[in-house]
Amino acid sequence: MRLLLSGIVGSVAYGLAGPDSDVDRIGVFAAPTVAFHGLRPPQESVVTTNPDVTMHEAGKYCRLALSGNPTATELMWLPDDCYETRTEFGERLVAIRSAFLSAPRVRDAYLGYATQQFRKLTSRDSSVGGRRRSAKHARHLARLLHQGRVLYATGVLEIRLADPEWFRAFGERVAGGALAEAEALVAAAEQDFDRIRTPLPDRPDEETVERWLLDVRAAHLPPAQYLD
Repeated sequence: MRLLLSGIVGSVAYGLAGPDSDVDRIGVFAAPTVAFHGLRPPQESVVTTNPDVTMHEAGKYCRLALSGNPTATELMWLPDDCYETRTEFGERLVAIRSAFLSAPRVRDAYLGYATQQFRKLTSRDSSVGGRRRSAKHARHLARLLHQGRVLYATGVLEIRLADPEWFRAFGERVAGGALAEAEALVAAAEQDFDRIRTPLPDRPDEETVERWLLDVRAAHLPPAQYLD
């Protein structure tokens, strides 16, 4: 496989990392195009832990980003110092990042993932991992709602948070029992999504995305072989 774009995501990118935070990485790679025609197509994702690395094949990455998946999407919006690999195709991917966006999918994805975090806070298993884990869920809930609203309102995804201390303090309050504050934050975000006049289109620009993907496929064909 050939790595096209990769970088550090998660708490380090957001500015929320603490002394014990993991360093999460995500990337996009291209598999040899002919491999898709064989009996065993190439892996669509390669995931490792310790270190925490997730790599998606270009086709799967495009599908994830088109669906509004927050983790996939943020790779195209990282601060420059968070990128570790930037090839020509990676640069082109960053250049067309807005083509992946659509209003319904941004709303559904960010609200949906935030709601998942809230359910983790209120589930019977919420005590597993203790206060530290609950604070992490609460921080991610608030971060997803904030990023989703900004993206929905402006068409720009804010990765590095302007006030990370607010998110840390919110996480500690919720972990300390202020679940009503988390519930109110979700309800307020839902109202904001209803009232915001978004610049995002109803549908992503799949034609632009597919053009990039087809160029990746063409570039990873083997050299033509000619018979004498």
